[in-house]
Amino acid sequence: MLEFQTTHLNDTETPMSIVEVRGRVDSSNASELGEHLTSLIEQGHIRFVLDFSLLVYMSSAGLRELVNAYRRLQPLGGDLRLANPTARVRDVLELAGLHTVLRVYATRQDAVKSQ
Repeated sequence: MLEFQTTHLNDTETPMSIVEVRGRVDSSNASELGEHLTSLIEQGHIRFVLDFSLLVYMSSAGLRELVNAYRRLQPLGGDLRLANPTARVRDVLELAGLHTVLRVYATRQDAVKSQ
């Protein structure tokens, strides 16, 4: 099962959306992640922190959705940061080399505060 909890921070210097991603992202539901992010982007939200502290698994299909969101955000001047991935998810990000493209932070607070 995959769940999202989205909070919009408007009291920071730069408005940002925090998306808690919970459960598993695999080939059966990765499109839900992409659709959720696309919907937020279409609403005008372009700066994101994805909190992965409660994400237990991510497949290559999920990685593809992250890359697609990143590509949509770049021409808009947007940003996609990842926070607090579990060890298993961090390993997947590193094996795919995404940790060199997307910024990964130990905590949500670090991701929000970073420039």
